[in-house]
Amino acid sequence: MNDRLSYGDRESLPDSVFGLPERREYPMPDAAHVRAAEAYFRYCPENLKPRLARAILARAAEFGVEVGSPSIQEYARRN
Repeated sequence: MNDRLSYGDRESLPDSVFGLPERREYPMPDAAHVRAAEAYFRYCPENLKPRLARAILARAAEFGVEVGSPSIQEYARRN
C-alpha cells in the first residue's frame, strides 16, 4: 500500500489509527503510513508533537517499523 488514502478510505478508519485522533490527522493504518507520519512529523504543531511522537512510536512497534528520527525520539520523551 502506498501512503495515499482516498477520502472514503480515510473516513472509514477508526480514530484509534490516527496519530492525533481528535483531529483525525496522521493516519497510520499500516507500516507505509507510519513511515509517512514520520516524514510529515515536522509539519505538526509544536504543542502536539510529543503526543504525535508517542503515537508514531507505538504504531511503529505494532508494525515492526524502525523509527530513525532523533527528533521523534526526543519529543516522545517530553510531557
